Amino acid sequence: MTTQPTPVDPPELFHSPAFAQGMIAAAGRTLYVGGQNGTDKSGALLHGLGPQTEQALRNVIAVLAAAGSGPEYVAKLTIYLAVGVDPTAAYGATASVWGNRRTAVTVLAITPAREGALVEIEAIATVPGV
Repeated sequence: MTTQPTPVDPPELFHSPAFAQGMIAAAGRTLYVGGQNGTDKSGALLHGLGPQTEQALRNVIAVLAAAGSGPEYVAKLTIYLAVGVDPTAAYGATASVWGNRRTAVTVLAITPAREGALVEIEAIATVPGV
């Protein structure tokens, strides 16, 4: 049995090459990655939406790796963007780090808790080997 989530794309819904409409995650251990900002190891916030998005995704990937998982095991990403930013830069940055992995995705516009933060990303993933 595979522990990688399986996309669910009903034929009556739009089929996106970038995301799945739903994901089935195998039973077992589940990892909930808390919201990651575009901060480096020192906690410094990078400048600009593209660099912050790339770093936030690298931070998500670091948490996945520390738990023995990886991007291929992610069932759901939630991406919070600061109100008023153009999401185009975030989408481009997402592709450069995340690649073409399709997963369920929710994108929300928010007022960030940290001044200067333009993006925050959280994930839900399975942990293989259980």
